[in-house]
Amino acid sequence: IYSTLPHECEYITNNCFLIVMGKFGLRSILLFAVVVHILVISAAADIKNLKIWPMPLSVSYGHRNLQLSNEFVLKTEGSKYPDASGILKEGFSRLLDVIKVAHVVDTNFSYDGPSPVLKGIQVVVLSPSDELQYGVDESYNLTIPEKGNPAFAYLTAKTVYGALHGFQTFSQACHFNLTTRSIEVHQVPWTIVDRPRFSYRGLLIDTSRHYLPLPVILKVIDSMAYAKLNVLHWHIVDTQSFPLEIPSFPKLWNGAYSSSERYTVADASEIVRYAGRRGINVLAELDVPGHAKSWGIGYPSLWPSKNCQEPLDVSSDFTFKLIDGILSDFSKIFKYKFVHLGGDEVDTSCWTLTPRISKWLKQHRLNGTSAYEYFVLRAQKIALSHGYEIINWEETFNNFGNKLSPKTIVHNWLGGGVAQQVTAAGLRCIVSNQDKWYLDHIDTTWQDFYSNEPLTNITKPEQQRLVIGGEVCMWGEHIDGSNIETTIWPRAAAAAERLWTAYDNIAKNPEQAARRLAYFRCLLNQRGVASGPLTGGGRAAPDEPGSCYEQ
Repeated sequence: IYSTLPHECEYITNNCFLIVMGKFGLRSILLFAVVVHILVISAAADIKNLKIWPMPLSVSYGHRNLQLSNEFVLKTEGSKYPDASGILKEGFSRLLDVIKVAHVVDTNFSYDGPSPVLKGIQVVVLSPSDELQYGVDESYNLTIPEKGNPAFAYLTAKTVYGALHGFQTFSQACHFNLTTRSIEVHQVPWTIVDRPRFSYRGLLIDTSRHYLPLPVILKVIDSMAYAKLNVLHWHIVDTQSFPLEIPSFPKLWNGAYSSSERYTVADASEIVRYAGRRGINVLAELDVPGHAKSWGIGYPSLWPSKNCQEPLDVSSDFTFKLIDGILSDFSKIFKYKFVHLGGDEVDTSCWTLTPRISKWLKQHRLNGTSAYEYFVLRAQKIALSHGYEIINWEETFNNFGNKLSPKTIVHNWLGGGVAQQVTAAGLRCIVSNQDKWYLDHIDTTWQDFYSNEPLTNITKPEQQRLVIGGEVCMWGEHIDGSNIETTIWPRAAAAAERLWTAYDNIAKNPEQAARRLAYFRCLLNQRGVASGPLTGGGRAAPDEPGSCYEQ
């Protein structure tokens, strides 16, 4: 019954039972209810021993161990994905690396005890395409048997990106055995059916407030993949600096802090390539018209005046010609279907107090508020002309929501209730409310991150579908390469489970998930990611000596 149901039945709801009743009749619905009841009881009994993060949609496991063969192999017979680009092979190579990183596997060590061996993993991908875009199917099924002749794990996915998620889950079932000095898969047999709840699961990094070296960004991308986050929101430029090379307007990166704190086009392309091969899209942000003082260092005519330097000059056609040039260059690098145009925290007083701009406003029958609307809508049209759909911070919706392009996604950050209003207006929404999902708020605990529900008070299915996901934001005023990881992790992982895991599988009390999250935090440490302990907020230090799993 379950396998034939639509996505509305992902969660056990009244609507789901009505669908079953209509398709199968009363006897089937009673059977369905009994099966669900048994599964819920079984899951509750087993969850305390589960060490997978984020929690899969459906999981069962046993109590035996299988040793990984020293020649553990990837088989792809029956797969429709040709892997001409090597994404699957690279993902398998990374899988082997992460499961062996914590200890040296001694292939010469002799052990005479009984040790059933897992020879490899067979992967079947149903789609030949590896196009990565919003909404790509990320589901997978993973089976690890307790025996076989020979024994192979089986991973099926509709796309290669679902298979990469399956590799991540498989890696968390692997452990180093100090007796045999080899890698084992614990708790076999495993049967996992999994897919994400939301298609957009983001992490923002800010390279304007502090420059982040390229290796730091790539390491953040690796850690995102471990937690099944799939969008790197790159807040590239802001008031403080403009570090990115823009070939159409080469003086823009004069606004960088220094010549060594810049990203070339090749650097940006490498970030996109590296992320894409891990199933992660890169969302580029160009925050206009505010937060743009650094632009005028290379092009001073963008400033309203020398003494009043932002927002960008709304009265100048050159301002919009430059935005057009930037977005044209963006379209050659950033292939994600969305671009973020900011639009937040715009103080229009520089426009009204600068005589020549004030005169222009009067000629066009505009005031500060309507000029703000004019600027955002004109920037939107430019982005649309380059094939992008637009994301804007919520102030644009709060001030002139009925004028925004229907292709706008509203990015909520100021507080609760906005997602309800946005979806009621028929627009899409991303949730990042600052009281719960801002990582630079270091007093916010992982429990707060875990408990933040994107669909709070949104009960109509047609509105729920308009919430495409959520994002945790790592604003960079006090963050650089020295502390970014301990500020992101483990709190971002708490949000990652909220965004990946089916609602009914989310722990109703965060403390029920604490043991699994502690295990995942220690796993990050073993993989070289500087995740802080669960105690405290961001950048917390251990309270006292003790086990990683108890902190």
